[in-house]
Amino acid sequence: MGDMANSSIEFHPKPQQQREAPHAGGFGCTLAELRSLMELRGAEALQKVQEAYGDVSGLCRRLKTSPTEGLANNANDLEKRRQIYGQNFIPPKQPKTFLQLVWEALQDVTLIILEVAAIVSLGLSFYAPPGEESEACGNVSAGAEDEGEAEAGWIEGAAILLSVTCVVLVTAFNDWSKERQFRGLQSRIEQEQRFSVIRDGQLLQVPVAALVVGDIAQVKYGDLLPADGVLIQGNDLKIDESSLTGESDHVRKSADKDPMLLSGTHVMEGSGRMVVTAVGVNSQTGIIFTLLGAGGEEEEKKDKKGKQQDGAMESSQTKAKKQDGAVAMEMQPLKSAEGGETEEREKKKASVPKKEKSVLQGKLTKLAVQIGKAGLVMSAITVIILVLYFVIETFVVDGRVWLAECTPVYVQYFVKFFIIGVTVLVVAVPEGLPLAVTISLAYSVKKMMRDNNLVRHLDACETMGNATAICSDKTGTLTTNRMTVVQSYLGDAHYKEVPAPSALTPKILDLLVHAISINSAYTTKILPPEKEGALPRQVGNKTECALLGFVLDLKRDFQPVREQIPEDKLYKVYTFNSVRKSMSTVIRLPDGGFRLFSKGASEILLKKCTNILNSNGEPRGFRPRDRDDMVKKIIEPMACDGLRTICIAYRDFSAAQEPDWDNENEVVGDLTCIAVVGIEDPVRPEVPEAIRKCQRAGITVRMVTGDNINTARAIAAKCGIIQPGEDFLCLEGKEFNRRIRNEKGEIEQERLDKVWPKLRVLARSSPTDKHTLVKGIIDSSTGEQRQVVAVTGDGTNDGPALKKADVGFAMGIAGTDVAKEASDIILTDDNFTSIVKAVMWGRNVYDSISKFLQFQLTVNVVAVIVAFTGACITQDSPLKAVQMLWVNLIMDTFASLALATEPPTESLLLRKPYGRDKPLISRTMMKNILGHAVYQLTIIFTLLFVGELFFDIDSGRNAPLHSPPSEHYTIIFNTFVMMQLFNEINARKIHGERNVFHGIFSNPIFCTIVLGTFAIQIVIVQFGGKPFSCCPLSTEQWLWCLFVGVGELVWGQVIATIPTSQLKCLKEAGHGPGKDEMTDEELAEGEEEIDHAERELRRGQILWFRGLNRIQTQMEVVSTFKRSGSFQGAVRRRSSVLSQLHDVTNLSTPTHVILSAANPTSAAGNPGGESVP
Repeated sequence: MGDMANSSIEFHPKPQQQREAPHAGGFGCTLAELRSLMELRGAEALQKVQEAYGDVSGLCRRLKTSPTEGLANNANDLEKRRQIYGQNFIPPKQPKTFLQLVWEALQDVTLIILEVAAIVSLGLSFYAPPGEESEACGNVSAGAEDEGEAEAGWIEGAAILLSVTCVVLVTAFNDWSKERQFRGLQSRIEQEQRFSVIRDGQLLQVPVAALVVGDIAQVKYGDLLPADGVLIQGNDLKIDESSLTGESDHVRKSADKDPMLLSGTHVMEGSGRMVVTAVGVNSQTGIIFTLLGAGGEEEEKKDKKGKQQDGAMESSQTKAKKQDGAVAMEMQPLKSAEGGETEEREKKKASVPKKEKSVLQGKLTKLAVQIGKAGLVMSAITVIILVLYFVIETFVVDGRVWLAECTPVYVQYFVKFFIIGVTVLVVAVPEGLPLAVTISLAYSVKKMMRDNNLVRHLDACETMGNATAICSDKTGTLTTNRMTVVQSYLGDAHYKEVPAPSALTPKILDLLVHAISINSAYTTKILPPEKEGALPRQVGNKTECALLGFVLDLKRDFQPVREQIPEDKLYKVYTFNSVRKSMSTVIRLPDGGFRLFSKGASEILLKKCTNILNSNGEPRGFRPRDRDDMVKKIIEPMACDGLRTICIAYRDFSAAQEPDWDNENEVVGDLTCIAVVGIEDPVRPEVPEAIRKCQRAGITVRMVTGDNINTARAIAAKCGIIQPGEDFLCLEGKEFNRRIRNEKGEIEQERLDKVWPKLRVLARSSPTDKHTLVKGIIDSSTGEQRQVVAVTGDGTNDGPALKKADVGFAMGIAGTDVAKEASDIILTDDNFTSIVKAVMWGRNVYDSISKFLQFQLTVNVVAVIVAFTGACITQDSPLKAVQMLWVNLIMDTFASLALATEPPTESLLLRKPYGRDKPLISRTMMKNILGHAVYQLTIIFTLLFVGELFFDIDSGRNAPLHSPPSEHYTIIFNTFVMMQLFNEINARKIHGERNVFHGIFSNPIFCTIVLGTFAIQIVIVQFGGKPFSCCPLSTEQWLWCLFVGVGELVWGQVIATIPTSQLKCLKEAGHGPGKDEMTDEELAEGEEEIDHAERELRRGQILWFRGLNRIQTQMEVVSTFKRSGSFQGAVRRRSSVLSQLHDVTNLSTPTHVILSAANPTSAAGNPGGESVP
């Protein structure tokens, strides 16, 4: 955190330097002036601009830029501006160094216990008891006749320390590479972010980081502003400044009332042009950032104090909560000064409901806790039995007396027992689990980039595998979003294709061309194709592009009309929004009167028409009866062909009767209809197949669109969302609301539950309807399991629904910044098929984890039982501590790499979703785990008790302390590892498939790891010697070990033949936290996300659970990927709102951060930080 504080020190002296040379670089404004200007709001700001610069164009002159032409695209000039006014970039926090990560990995309690035990054992091994009394101490040193052997006692301790080092380095390296990948992803997301600026009179899309002070930027509906600026010209511009002020009301901006636009705020309506006045750390958001950086150190100190008080209780969960608290809190920039009350507010804020923990994490945390408990019990029993046995045999049976000089020898024995116990524990705890999750997710995310899925929140990838419902937009997702006008109704005639210009009266044609050219965003254009023979390029709003294309098809051009009436000559613009569903523009006529052009959804606009142009271009009356007639004969047939119908109309006002322009209903009424056009947006050719795959995979696809119901139904039928003969519902938004609300107008879940299961198409829906539907499906408890819903969205208004959904997909091309901000995954090609790919990857993550579990648990069960029974019967574990650690390393770390990187196959889409409540370990897996464990235990115990006879070697049982390694125990160790290696191949299939080698070569990582492990094993056995307690084996012995290993594959086939259905006795394991385990008050507390597993954490065995800390920390790494979070993860979340560092980091907190220094209640009152409609 300190580095941000330093950066703030670097940034602040700059204004002083400039004061000495007031207008550095020849510009008429200093950095300090601009910074102080941007701190003002409203009338105050306007007054300051007028006093200092005359007006906004004066400011532009001082900044050497033109309000219409923009900056010259001259590299030197741009560079000079960056030098003086800074870059549009907020420096990220330094990543943790490798050493810091090593230090974190060392914090693991099981490892610490091992280190301590190893050091004690090391210390004791250097103590040689006086020779003559050694007899009195029993057979302690017997067998160690050779002087050299007694001295080799230190090797075991050293070897344990070495293997601990290995484990730590591997863990740290994993964290480090993950962090690096993550930063790569982050910067990729930043580069994707572009903004429209005017340079040399051309509209360009430049990366956000390339914006400089003096740039003229085009702002439009749905943008997230990347820098501070002053509005030059605006149309009906409304901004959501809640991310900075906490006020949820939209703020109207206009050049003559409140021209100040701030970075990090969202454009909710309208459009305009602004001159950029502050970028990067000098923008309002950047300043807050810097303050946060400076407030950081005190914050850390305070955290440390807190930690000492609740040190014992602080499981990693509490840490997570602190972080989330920090997130909610972080927008009180200098909160360190507020001491006590901050804490309380932090508590209050922490209770804002968050997205649930991902399904997999919940199940894994719980499973890990259960396994950990079992391991703890086993290891404790092992130690107790060993100690009792030794004490009874030495002091009771042999009747020895405890002599003072023998104490170190006895202690050495006890230390050895303790080490064995700890090793059992180490093997029992599956540290590989979190690692497998992390690797699997990180690997999937990397590969999903190729499938056009940019994952912003890691757990979204895994949740997607459980998806049971997808609510998709129509335009651009299911359709190509390349719209063309195919039918039209002009001058009393219905044309099925584009009419010849000669067929139309010049008056109609002229009105139509003007109405379309002027009443559309001037940023929307049709450009010539890039390649010969390709289609013309559509830039901007696609519906408007279709209308402009229609003008071109009528052999006219829209550009001359726009040049004649440039954008700043437009008198008034009512921009399109989801409530109006229309757009209107007013121009001043040469005679001083006004003309209003309007276009919008035909059924809405026709209600406002009182006249219509006849074939001569003269208006004639248009009564409601005519309207119904037209709907039946023209609009419905068009809609049934899957066309979107748009009505184009106009109205004239004389100079004498200028209306009140703010009274929109009055102004946009009494219109004259010019034309109704039918726009086709063809279905993407690959969509029907993708939807079929979804339905086969048990996922219901629903279409939610703003289009009219007939159009929607026609497209849904083309896509295959609705099939003839099926029982389904297609509703309009109004009808949907009527069915789900009671008399008081409140939404009732029971009513919703009657509607959604059959609902396939929701037409003419508002964003609120979409949110209601998603929330209703998620909250519903009708089915046997909770629905997991994915939603696609592109508009600003889709934000709430995207946030509410389990997985929100935003469109990378058509999507607005606001939608991307609220989403979990960005579809870089806007294509529905990419969602199917995401489902495949999600299911693959789940299966990878299950494969790893199946393998891991077999090893755990066998190793623990062998160590335990071995210790009880022969007073020594057949597998030594160092060997166990090696097994643990290959089985945990390497196997998680091998099994977590299996590529997905199409067959994943042939089964139904697992659902939230399906256990991680299915019956089939349980059968495999126990089956293989039986085989391995049989072999190992046979070898342990009669192996010496079979191989004709000395028995290794009951060997005294520090005796040299025996062939007998080496064979046991080697066989054990061979069996694991071959079982790793068995673990590749978890649904009882026969062919375990299927597709093995498509996974090079797997092959490398299995062969690599095998090679290292040969080295360890042949050359490991004393540290690994191994002695070299002959070829024949090696072949036997291999033979037994290959037996695993054969045995796997035997197990596969046993039908799982016969084994009723097998229980599944690893369920998610069940509903019944949560009492009501706990559900109320559910905001704190304490699932069953964490509640167990509080019941006593605190120390042990802090031992599990590493597991949970890694879980959290998966959950919050907190390493990449800046300033305790907090500011990174803020940074999402800042320079579009699209918040990939935080998985469980709402992305909207509320700056509530001004009004602390807004955050509490508006849970989830969703913008209040």
